[in-house]
Amino acid sequence: MQKEFELELNQLDILIKYLKEIINEDCIVILRGDLASGKTTLVKNYVKALGLTDLVTSPTFSLQAIYSDNIFHYDVYNKTLGEFISLGMLEEFEKQGVHFVEWGDEKLEEILNDYGYKVILIEIEKKDNKRLYKINA
Repeated sequence: MQKEFELELNQLDILIKYLKEIINEDCIVILRGDLASGKTTLVKNYVKALGLTDLVTSPTFSLQAIYSDNIFHYDVYNKTLGEFISLGMLEEFEKQGVHFVEWGDEKLEEILNDYGYKVILIEIEKKDNKRLYKINA
């Protein structure tokens, strides 16, 4: 199922409401988009919409952040897929919860699908003061 939303940043609640409907406890959400396209902002708004007060920042240098014990946030911008796997990060996806992966490429998506994980892909494009969110679920 594919769906698109073209929104201003102050309209993210529309997208978050939809994501809360399609994301379940065991789901991996791959976020793709240019630098400053809003990948971390999307995760931040999702966590906030769940009523959580965790501080959400980009885990670029730590590779992984965990919010409220069951929301996992990864950033693989500085890592190759091989490095990500060799660090044992694939095993992290076995933990029950929602996993957001910034910069996950097609190869990671393929591996996750082959393992039978539910994968949702969100591609974000900057369009002036708006963002186009393309969701493949």
